[in-house]
Amino acid sequence: MGNYSMPRYFQNMPVIGKAARANAANVEELRAIEDDIHKHIVDGLNNGTSDEDMNKKGRLTAMQRISLLVDEGTWCPLNSLFNPENNKTGTDTIVKGLGRVNGKWCCIIASDNKKHAGTWVPGQAEDLIRGSDTAKRLRIPLVYLLECAGVELPVQEKVYPNRRGGGTPFYRNSELNQMGIPVIVGIHGTNPAGGGYHSISPTLLIAHKDANMAVGGAGIVGGMNPKPYVDMEAALAQIEATKGLRSDPPGSVSIHYGVTGFMREVYDAQEGVIAGIKKYVDMLPSYDLEFFRVDTPQSPALNEMELYDIVLNNKNRPYDMYDVMGRLFDGSQFMEYKKGYGPEMITGIAKVDGLLVGVVANQQGVFPNYPEYKVEKYGTSMGAGGKLYRQGLIKMNEFVTLCARDRLPMIWIQDTTGIDVGDDAEVAELLGLGQSLIYSIQSSGLPMMEITLRRGTAAAHYVLGGPQGNDNNAFSLGTAATEINVMNGKTAANAMYTGRLAKDQKAGKDLQGTIDKMNALIGDYDLKSKPLYCAQAGLVDEIVDMPMMRNYIVAFADSCYQNPDSICPFHQMLLPRTIKDYDSLKK
Repeated sequence: MGNYSMPRYFQNMPVIGKAARANAANVEELRAIEDDIHKHIVDGLNNGTSDEDMNKKGRLTAMQRISLLVDEGTWCPLNSLFNPENNKTGTDTIVKGLGRVNGKWCCIIASDNKKHAGTWVPGQAEDLIRGSDTAKRLRIPLVYLLECAGVELPVQEKVYPNRRGGGTPFYRNSELNQMGIPVIVGIHGTNPAGGGYHSISPTLLIAHKDANMAVGGAGIVGGMNPKPYVDMEAALAQIEATKGLRSDPPGSVSIHYGVTGFMREVYDAQEGVIAGIKKYVDMLPSYDLEFFRVDTPQSPALNEMELYDIVLNNKNRPYDMYDVMGRLFDGSQFMEYKKGYGPEMITGIAKVDGLLVGVVANQQGVFPNYPEYKVEKYGTSMGAGGKLYRQGLIKMNEFVTLCARDRLPMIWIQDTTGIDVGDDAEVAELLGLGQSLIYSIQSSGLPMMEITLRRGTAAAHYVLGGPQGNDNNAFSLGTAATEINVMNGKTAANAMYTGRLAKDQKAGKDLQGTIDKMNALIGDYDLKSKPLYCAQAGLVDEIVDMPMMRNYIVAFADSCYQNPDSICPFHQMLLPRTIKDYDSLKK
């Protein structure tokens, strides 16, 4: 089309980023970490029954079903390594992510039927809740490819109860329905108990001819025993009772399509179930993204592969965040809000697929004669990139508020060492300003995504759009350079054991035992801060290759504009005008 309005504001924005200097050693380090991550992902997907054996049984795997469902090249996984309970398979028995279905972005959750018949295992309920949260934040359909044999009974206490337990996803599906966000399920195989409620809780059910869903499976129905124990008589009775139920389990298609009508459609082939899902997704409302575009979609002007050269794995070395951003956003263009004020933070408007987004990122390096509250007191000061100071916190509060007013979805790119500390920081009200930023985010009602590019440290990780913001954060990403902790291991060891060292020395005790404990703590901190652990524990939803960040950013932006719950017309936006006026006053 190309007939975009307000070119003064939205076309030909300033270009950011410069040519990258080759850094072969850094490239090698980051790619080695990515290769290790890939190995763990492949191992997790391959665990369980082989694809070949599944297909011989006439069953498609989770990834085969996803491949049939999503448009080619659009799959963005969001739980490849999530395994907080350390299940032996290396996964929580579901596959989750974003993908386009006939042009519409959906959040997709598939039962990994290669493992324990897709049963609920420890950690899965949390992952399912995260999936519904993503659909809720982005207002996109939630699609299940379900084949769930209920709860893995030997570990039922870790699956079924609790506030974020096995029943919570059913409530979340109801919440989505009440918000007008459809939940569509294609069911395959046997789905008893929790699998049955998982089947019935969505908006619409599409079934394979061999699928069933029921309050209880054959083993439960046939195993009613009045005795509080099992003896030979009871065992033989149970065998007889379940013989017929195994071949014709409760809740088959004959019941839930032929009698109750719970199943909307039934297909003979598994591929037919996928086609049925696509048909109903086609019926759902969505805007043509052209309605919201302010410019022709463009790739970044700079090569995203150069991110391997730019983002330094050595956490003590700085880099230029503008060089990173120039490889993530359309045309490498960026309209900055209050450039120069609060220089440790970069805030402004970028374009993704021709759509407007708000961006907040940590700048690295050093800032002479900053922060102002230390310069005023001491006459000089040197600010450190990655740390948050008063001006930066004020600027972010203002920016989030303006993005909320203009209804711009937000992208946060973190590389932070925390908020400034000490009495000077307290007098400068940083504690209150940090919480104020949380208040601004919470009150915004905006969908947000967050990338922990390198460091995510202490409370700064919370306030910079982190996953703790459950009503805003749609998902969080990490990279091969990611490190998330309250403080690094050395600092933690010093904080915990310095007093002990001094006490032991005074008492004339051998210090080596305490030193050994300190080094063990440092090693444990190091292990539990690295990308692999961050993904397994759910501190980030996915560790992505450096050039893949752009794919997720596009998926996020397109999803946000697919069916937004509120709109600010371009000509009524305040933020771009505020930027122009501020820049004019500076001149």
